Amino acid sequence: MWTSRTRSPNCLTDEVVQAADIVITMGCGDDCPVLPGRRYLDWPVTGPEGAPIAVVRGIRDEIDAHITELLASLPGA
Repeated sequence: MWTSRTRSPNCLTDEVVQAADIVITMGCGDDCPVLPGRRYLDWPVTGPEGAPIAVVRGIRDEIDAHITELLASLPGA
């Protein structure tokens, strides 16, 4: 889970998943907690560790595109 306070990803705990309607992971797949009644999306995003800034910007743009697509798919969008 990304928080603006820490500016870094945090562990996806059962408590976090229980509080969510949609759970989005990035390459986590089957390693993340799964609870019934939640919508799960796993976006295959390359990790930015050690990548040059141009690659990191591309990853950022890819995540932005996923978010835009998700928002457009929500009811009332």
